[in-house]
Amino acid sequence: MHWWIELREGLRIAWDATRANKMRAGLTTLGIVIGIVTVTLMGTAIQGLKRGFNQSISALGSDVLYLERYSWFINSHEEWIRQNRRREITWDQVRGLQRQITSARAVAPTVNTARPVKYKNRSASSVMVIGTTDQALYTGGTSVANGRFLTAGEAEGGRPVCVLGAQTATNLFRGESPVGARVYVGGYPFDVVGVLEPQGEFLGAFSLDNQVIVPIGQFTSLFTQRPDYAIHIKARDMDSLEDTREEARGIMRKLRRLAPGQDDDFAINQQDQFIKTFDKITGTIATVGIFITGLSLFVGGIGIMNIMFVSVAERTKEIGVRKAIGAKRRAILVQFLLEAAMICLLGGLLGLAIAAPGTLLLRKVMPATISLSIVGLALLVSLLTGVLAGFLPAWRAARMNPVDALRNE
Repeated sequence: MHWWIELREGLRIAWDATRANKMRAGLTTLGIVIGIVTVTLMGTAIQGLKRGFNQSISALGSDVLYLERYSWFINSHEEWIRQNRRREITWDQVRGLQRQITSARAVAPTVNTARPVKYKNRSASSVMVIGTTDQALYTGGTSVANGRFLTAGEAEGGRPVCVLGAQTATNLFRGESPVGARVYVGGYPFDVVGVLEPQGEFLGAFSLDNQVIVPIGQFTSLFTQRPDYAIHIKARDMDSLEDTREEARGIMRKLRRLAPGQDDDFAINQQDQFIKTFDKITGTIATVGIFITGLSLFVGGIGIMNIMFVSVAERTKEIGVRKAIGAKRRAILVQFLLEAAMICLLGGLLGLAIAAPGTLLLRKVMPATISLSIVGLALLVSLLTGVLAGFLPAWRAARMNPVDALRNE
């Protein structure tokens, strides 16, 4: 229990010393406050970005592959030119892949374009019109809020039916039931059979709800005669995703008659490409934030160290008295370390108080909240800064000769 008595005594003395020099302690913590505000807002912003990003990217599906003509991320103009020369993916290749692949749960070819959609005297411009099959319900990870999705017969046949995105249905019908109504997509009539659940936005760039899904046969006969197909492939589970990818790649190479050793003239994209790119961006942001935080904490730590050296010099006689009546070096060391840590901790608490309204401003543009982990990290950084900055002054105080200290005036 002796260590507990020393700790309690050290805390009391440190608190009394901090209260006696409130102005000095407050000015000293300015660098710590800036550092804690920086690390708190940076952590909050990164967590908010990740939360919003994960909400958007979930629409792609972690177990879905996107076989397309182009890669999602092209790193150079030369690479773009090379990919632009690739042959289009044809309907025969789509059908061949559907017949031959064995490891996929669902395969849905898709094509899209932007067209106006009209209902009575209301219209919506630049609506994404997607031509696909009944399998898109599985590959897209969507669900139907009202009515139903396309059937296999409708996807293969010529019946002009459609499924509306939530935003499109709201804009056109304004409280009316869309199911059974007739809308005009690009000037052509389609009967509405269902409305999708809201899906939100994709990376804040465009709405996933501003769309109309039509049978792929209707799409190719009405909107384009020679589409460049994309094929969405859903694996049976995450464990078989890589096997599904390799099987799809092998089948497409055969269907497109690529010779052994010849580069793929198509791309198989998936969700983790976005995640890796996003991680690189947030890593860069975190590196810059850590540099700014480290610089602020370094300046604040130097200030704390200087003040603690001044405090030791001012209280040399007190140190001598404590040593003369039996205080050990350990007790003196702990006393001044606690004082430095307490000053930094107060700076950390002040920094958190300033960061709280900043988080409210961030919340207007992203789902940002100060989590307990960020609060804990901020306080831990404050304490460590105090301990590191106060160690040399505390060590100097602990090694003082009591006789020389008592002679000090």
